[in-house]
Amino acid sequence: MEYGLVFPMHGSSWLGAVLFLGVQLRALWPAAAMEVHTSKEVNAVNGTNLRLKCTFSSSSPISQHLSVTWNFQPEDLSSPELVLYYLQEPYNLPAGRFKERVTWDGNIERNDVSIMIWNLQPTDNGTFTCQVKNPPDADGVIGEVRLRVVQKVHFSEIHFLAVAIGSACVLMIIVVTVVIICRHHRKKAQEKRIEVTGTELKEKERLKTREQKEDSPLED
Repeated sequence: MEYGLVFPMHGSSWLGAVLFLGVQLRALWPAAAMEVHTSKEVNAVNGTNLRLKCTFSSSSPISQHLSVTWNFQPEDLSSPELVLYYLQEPYNLPAGRFKERVTWDGNIERNDVSIMIWNLQPTDNGTFTCQVKNPPDADGVIGEVRLRVVQKVHFSEIHFLAVAIGSACVLMIIVVTVVIICRHHRKKAQEKRIEVTGTELKEKERLKTREQKEDSPLED
């Protein structure tokens, strides 16, 4: 006679098992998420042009409903402003501080949604946000980049250190070159003195030999 194993299951036990199974399946199933990547902070000189880079990665294939929204939050914490909107094609602003100064510079096929800002102005100081939605990937971290527009480039400590090291290297090269030249001239002068001394010795030897011949008696 065979006996089977029987596990008593109550209503609450069934509910707990279903919830546990759901949690396990959700952990194994890849979560749909949008990741956006930007520079944290960018410095640029007043009057120049700047490319604000923004890239994304999505767990879903790129769809025709992919949208990109660039916003700007001024430093004075006034109302945010729309900079550029993309949905199958970029839409430029009809008005605002960025009118005719912002253009699309991205490539959706390469997951690039960057923009170009022309003729930077001090009023452009603030935080730019880059939001990408690729249904069903609609939620995710919004990329942020803080822009500082300066009148001229300020050298950091690293720049000063690089300049100092470069100057030291140049000075060392000059010193080594001068030493080599001086040694070369000194060697040439020493060789010339040796040559003159050798010539004088030969001349004295020749005169001495001549005098000896003159002083010797004539042989028959």
